[in-house]
Amino acid sequence: MNRYSVNKLIAGVARFMSTALTPLLMPTYGIFLILWVSVLCLLPYGSRVAVLLVCMGITCIVPLIFLSVLRHFSLIKDLHVNVREQRLFPYLFTALCYGVAAYYLYSSCHAPQWCVMFMVGSAITVVLMALINLKWKVSAHMAGIGGVIGLIYQIHVQGLSAFDLLWLLCLSIIVAGLLGSSRLILKRHDIWQVLVGAVVGFLCVSLTMRLLG
Repeated sequence: MNRYSVNKLIAGVARFMSTALTPLLMPTYGIFLILWVSVLCLLPYGSRVAVLLVCMGITCIVPLIFLSVLRHFSLIKDLHVNVREQRLFPYLFTALCYGVAAYYLYSSCHAPQWCVMFMVGSAITVVLMALINLKWKVSAHMAGIGGVIGLIYQIHVQGLSAFDLLWLLCLSIIVAGLLGSSRLILKRHDIWQVLVGAVVGFLCVSLTMRLLG
């Protein structure tokens, strides 16, 4: 395999990582973890699937439709919103969707406070990202996975897990490193934008769950 083929393969893997771990899917992954690895895994399977699908619709499908409308009217260049100046309204709308999902978990599902606070922390993350991106492009991918790591960490340290999550915490950190490398390989961000994104996501979710959960 020549150098060109190797570079093409690496770029392809980087694009796959960026797509599979897109920020819009992170709340869905988080809710999946809450319902399958925390004490809430004892809930009926059908109820867990229903909650997961509703949260996915609110936090992923609805924002994706909104982005598609913006793209149709040429208000954004692409669905990934790679242009920093075009990120404000998509980010704020996404944060609103996260807030709606938090209200759904609280009012309709009667979810425990720490579960609701995961979604609230995710909304806070997106709002902060929107404000930071007014002046500086920070990685939303890393903020998303940073929030998931914060979730796993809080489930682990607060004794909310159904089993030992240390291995999952380590695995999520490794995946975050691969995702950060992917963003660098694709030249979407520099190292500081990747690191700041991860720290913002982790702190927002972790502190919100810890202090308000």
